Amino acid sequence: MKTIDVYKQYFSAACTFNDVERRAAAVWLTAESDSGNIRYEVGVTFFPHRDAEDYAISYDACVLKELLNTKGRRSKKRDALYMEQLRIVADELAGSLGGTIHWDQPLNEAQYG
Repeated sequence: MKTIDVYKQYFSAACTFNDVERRAAAVWLTAESDSGNIRYEVGVTFFPHRDAEDYAISYDACVLKELLNTKGRRSKKRDALYMEQLRIVADELAGSLGGTIHWDQPLNEAQYG
C-alpha cells in the first residue's frame, strides 16, 4: 500500500480534550493506493503546543474521515476536489471533539506531496 500525504499543515487551534488544553491542530489529507484502489482521508488532531518548539502530537484527540474508497487511482483532479472540501470536513471533525481550528493562524507552511 502506498500512502501519500497530499496536504499537511499545523494551525493555531482551541480544544480541551481529556482535561488537557490543546492550542494547535494538525490537519491532513492522505491518499492511499493499493492494487487498483484509491482511498482519500482527512484527519485532524489537536495537541498542547505549550511553546513555539512544542510539536509533540498527542493522538488521543484525533479524528479521521474517509472521503473516498473505490477502484481507481490518484489524480490531480481528485486531489483538487478533496482539497476544496478539506476545510469544511476538518471543521466538522474538529467540532466533533469540541474544538476549533484557526485557519488564519498557520504555524507552518503547507506541505504538499
